[in-house]
Amino acid sequence: MHAATDQLPNTELTPRRILPGRSPRPTPRIVTTASLTSHVHTLAGPPGSSGPVFVLLHGIGMSHRYYRRLQALLARHGDTHAIDLPGFGGTPTPDRQLSVADYAHHTAATLEKMGASRVVLIGHSMGTQFATELAVQRPDLVSHVVLLGPVVDPERRTVRQQTLTLGLDGLKESPMGNAIMFADYVRSGLRWYLTELPVMMTYALETRLALVHQPVLIIRGSRDPVAPRNWCEKLAATAPNGRFLEIPGKPHIVQHGGAAGTAASILGLASN
Repeated sequence: MHAATDQLPNTELTPRRILPGRSPRPTPRIVTTASLTSHVHTLAGPPGSSGPVFVLLHGIGMSHRYYRRLQALLARHGDTHAIDLPGFGGTPTPDRQLSVADYAHHTAATLEKMGASRVVLIGHSMGTQFATELAVQRPDLVSHVVLLGPVVDPERRTVRQQTLTLGLDGLKESPMGNAIMFADYVRSGLRWYLTELPVMMTYALETRLALVHQPVLIIRGSRDPVAPRNWCEKLAATAPNGRFLEIPGKPHIVQHGGAAGTAASILGLASN
């Protein structure tokens, strides 16, 4: 199947003062399954809302914090849960390396404990791997899949290449975006980052995505050096029901700098 390439939709969503100091504060919850612990940060949707439930999964070294703008926008339409996965965002560090499948299994168990199902699953960077694997493992829990800045492009599957592109992206991110990234990297620590880096580098996203039959939306910022356009278009074509969308002028953390356009695109997917 050929993937469709979407244009950024018209939207009434605007970033109306969605800043870290002023945006709604999520309610935190600690969820432990087996020996692994996540912190779930929830913003409830409108009272009585029957809208979709949105679940946000961060990338390597990161946390829920770089989703704050997007989460505030999505919460106008339904419940949202941004999950700090084991080893990241101040959660306890596991005593062993976790595979992408381990993270997916833990996330599924976390959603079940929370009573969430048929969610719109959103992943960024390495979080796109977790989201894809969860959609394959537990299609009953996932209605739609959104992959923001997916990794890893097979043509750049070395640590050196990824380090270079990440450094280049840092030159394009806003000062606030860089501050969030740096603080989260420090909090997760170099040891756990290096423990999970080989896991990210070896996961064959393109192979697993071919098994995802839910509607899939691939989103990248047009200035993202980590997730090149041709790679994202190939991924959208690989998914049985995939679409691709590019948000102009935004780098890798597209959900931060391009929150309004990203939210509008996700809502458009969820409404179909």
